[in-house]
Parts: sequence; structure tokens; C-alpha cells
Amino acid sequence: MLITSSIPQTWIWKGYPICYVREGNNGPAVVLVHGFGASWGHWRKNIPELAKHCRVFALDLIGFGGSVKPKPSPEIAYTFESWGEQIADFCREVVQEPAFLVGNSIGCIAVMQSAIDHPDTVQEVALLNCSLRLLHDRKRSEMPWYRNYGSSFVQELLKYSWFNQFFFKLLATPKTVKKVLLQAYKREEAVTDELVEILLKPAQDQGAVDVFAAFTRYSQGPLPEDLLPKLSCPALILWGTDDPWEPIELGEEFKHYSTVKQFIRLEGVGHCPQDEAPELVNPILLDWILGG
Repeated sequence: MLITSSIPQTWIWKGYPICYVREGNNGPAVVLVHGFGASWGHWRKNIPELAKHCRVFALDLIGFGGSVKPKPSPEIAYTFESWGEQIADFCREVVQEPAFLVGNSIGCIAVMQSAIDHPDTVQEVALLNCSLRLLHDRKRSEMPWYRNYGSSFVQELLKYSWFNQFFFKLLATPKTVKKVLLQAYKREEAVTDELVEILLKPAQDQGAVDVFAAFTRYSQGPLPEDLLPKLSCPALILWGTDDPWEPIELGEEFKHYSTVKQFIRLEGVGHCPQDEAPELVNPILLDWILGG
């Protein structure tokens, strides 16, 4: 399988350095948006295949990957509205035409928010194992108290800098990252040392702890069921059937929305199908982009 050798580039957004890669010189424009704690490297198995027919861009959201990680402030809030604006400005300034947007996990929420707030920058959206945002305030209000208590307690502790540093230090280790990936991925062979390094390296950057704490405390903002009805463009949804974090039984409820033109089950695949099963995902995405 081809692995991209793209060289990261820098785009300045609102004065902040943003990391992205680009590959391919012809065809429709495609922008790939990662999930929580990930980066453009999570698309390394997709970029070369898509670039045979498309102009492919993979963007690191501010706060993640190779992009800068400023402390949360009135100017920079780690919310889907901010990331949606970043994606739209990227399409205007770098891509320079409306693009097909592809997201994984929380990246799905970001691309939908971008499509709703800035419809002139988007062709269509594809959602890969969309985050259900089960820690959202509205979701947790429906849970039994004993399921809600633990996450609420941790979120309260994340208001304190000392706890953030301690908690993040426990999580940001190769052993812990690999353990988490083995929960999220159905195919154990896809959890490689390379993947662990891709996810772990940005965690050493200045500001990474503050970004982690800010987003982990973020229990407001849009839910996917809020955004899907508002889309002015069609949505394609792909979902790994063995995702332990975003159950496909809940995800399948989305196929009843009029904006969803197709819902595709990916059998035996976990939370990050683009990395775990690129041989399934790449042909589907190409068929969708090229209008097959």
C-alpha cells in the first residue's frame, strides 16, 4: 500500500501557523479532517490513492497535530464553530474553490459546522464514524446518574492546572496510547508503532495539555442530529460496525435524515476506518467524489 511522502506545509490563519499537506495536481478538491488527538498523518494511507484523481489536502485543526496550540482565549476557543471557520478559510485561501470535506470522529462535526456556516466553500461532506458526543450535557442528562458521575467528576478536576498536567502525563505514553488504539481498532495489526508515534508526538508540544483539557471539558456545542438537518449539501456516512465508542446502532439513526444520501456499513472495522481499512474506504470515497 502506498504511504504518503507529502511534506508538511504551513498556512497562517489569524496569525497562527497551521500545518497541512497537499498531494495531487488535477481533479476535484478534497479536504481531510482528523479526529480528536489526531493529525493529517491519520490519512497517510488515503492521500496517495485519492491524489491519483483529486487534489487532496489534509489539514491539522488548530490545537492538534503540527498546528500551533495556543491557550484558549476569547480569540481562540476550541469549539466546532472555530474549527468550522478554520476549514472554510482554508478552502478559500489555500484550496481556492469549494471542496469535498471528509471527517473522522469529531472531524465530522467540524466539517458539518463548516458546511452550515460557510456553504459557499463546500461541495458535499463525508462522515466516517461521526462522533455522537455522548459526553454532551444534553446526552448526559438522559443517562443514569451512576454512568454520568465519573465523567462529570473528571471534567470538574480538569479545571485545575495541576490535575491537567498529572492526568495528561498518565495518558501521553506509548503504552497508554497503544492500549487506547487497541480498544478503538478492531484489526490489531493496524495498531503499529508508526501510528502510536503519529498520535503521541504532538502531545509533547507546548500548549498540548491546555488544548486537551479545554476540549475534554467542552460539553456544549452542536450534536450531529442538530447539524444534519441544517446541511445545504448531501452527506455520505461510513461507519465501522465494531466501533466501541460510537455504536453503529445509534449512528444508523442518521440515515433517516433527508440530507444523508447513503449510509454504508463497514463490517469488522472500528472507530478510524480510513486508517484501519483503507482498502474499503478509498474506493468508496473516490466513487463519491468522482460521481460514480
